[in-house]
Amino acid sequence: MKLSAALSVGEIQKDSLGGMVIMTIRTMNIEDFEEIYDLWIHTEGMGLNTTDDSRDGIVKYLLRNPNTCFVAEDNGKLIGVIISGHDGRRGFIYHTTVKKEYRGQGIGKKLVDSAMKALEAEGIHKVALVAFEKNVSGNAFWEKVGFTVRDDLVYRNKNIHQLKRVDLI
Repeated sequence: MKLSAALSVGEIQKDSLGGMVIMTIRTMNIEDFEEIYDLWIHTEGMGLNTTDDSRDGIVKYLLRNPNTCFVAEDNGKLIGVIISGHDGRRGFIYHTTVKKEYRGQGIGKKLVDSAMKALEAEGIHKVALVAFEKNVSGNAFWEKVGFTVRDDLVYRNKNIHQLKRVDLI
C-alpha cells in the first residue's frame, strides 16, 4: 500500500573510497517500513515502543502526514529516515537516524531540511523534538542543525494505554 507519492531529489556524491554514490532523498512510504525498522533497532539512543512504532502505528502516522516523512537512499538502499508531521499548529520530529557508516556526510541535515521545507509548505512555523538526554551524538546533531534546548519547559507525558518498549541492541 503506497501512502504518498515519492518526491525525490537525486544528487551524486563521492563516497569515502572515491566511488560514486547516488544519494536520493524522497518521501517515505509504508513499503519502506521493514528497512526503516531495521535501521531504528540498530541505532544507539533510539527509543521505540510496540504500538506507535509498529507497522500499523506508522501507517496511521503516514496517513495523517503523507508529505513530511522522508528517507535517504544510496543507490536504492535505505540509509536514513526522518519522521515528521504536525498538528496544524506545531511541527514535530521523531526517530531521525542515518546509518552509522554514512554519518558525517550531510545526509541527516538534508533529511532535516526536507522535513522543514515540507512542514513550512503546510503552514507550520515552529518545530519541536525530544531526544533522550543520554543520546550524546543525537543531541550534538540537533544542536549542530540549529535546534536549541528549552530550559524553561518541563516535558510531561502520560500514557493513555500502557506501551511496551522495544528492547534494542
